[in-house]
Amino acid sequence: MTTNTIDDQEVAKFEAMAEEWWDETGKFKPLHMMNPVRLDYITRQIAAEYNRDLGTDKPFAGLRILDIGCGGGLLCEPMARLGADVVGVDAAPRNIPVAKIHAEQSGLTIDYRHGTAEAMAAAGEQFDVVLNMEVVEHVADPLGYLTACQQLLKLGGLHLCSTINRNPKSFAMAIVGAEWVMRWLPKGTHDWNKFITPNELFDLLKKAGLTPVDRTGYVFNFLAFTWSTSPDDLSVNYVTAATKPA
Repeated sequence: MTTNTIDDQEVAKFEAMAEEWWDETGKFKPLHMMNPVRLDYITRQIAAEYNRDLGTDKPFAGLRILDIGCGGGLLCEPMARLGADVVGVDAAPRNIPVAKIHAEQSGLTIDYRHGTAEAMAAAGEQFDVVLNMEVVEHVADPLGYLTACQQLLKLGGLHLCSTINRNPKSFAMAIVGAEWVMRWLPKGTHDWNKFITPNELFDLLKKAGLTPVDRTGYVFNFLAFTWSTSPDDLSVNYVTAATKPA
């Protein structure tokens, strides 16, 4: 029996914004601003895990990568350009045609699907890398969801998961700042009670059968209006790397 960890209300929030995925000044402006920093972390982790040289053409050739909660394809397209065989899956059906059209316009071949991690795991799909970015705070059952992600990985595979910490600062930054003051996102996009601390996420990853190997913060500087990574500041946005034991 396939477990369903989808939260329909959470899916509906992103479904309503589907047409704006590639608008760098729209509702996904924060994601576009963060994307270069996310990509730098992701590509460095994959290169280190699979001994690939990012200075070469198509360094990820031969790797099968899954992006869960792919949205409009902001991560799928760079992975495809780096030579990976990319599958993007999203629970919000309206995101998929947006992603497909943009990939076609960009001359990229990406396998986009409307579906869930659980259904893909039940079908026996296997990947070298699973990207799980800003999704776990939107699901109904984080452990069940992460367990499905683990099942989707080949032995020795790499799982990259980012989310938002749960503390007063994250409420001030991610909800009051981003939703209420800056209005980057519609009010109610995030539920602070569903945010997950780094220690909680590491514990969930271990329970799901993964071995955490790194965690790094994404830090937004309001004065410089830029994102950067920090090994020490995981107070709001952060990303983790974990492997599936071979």
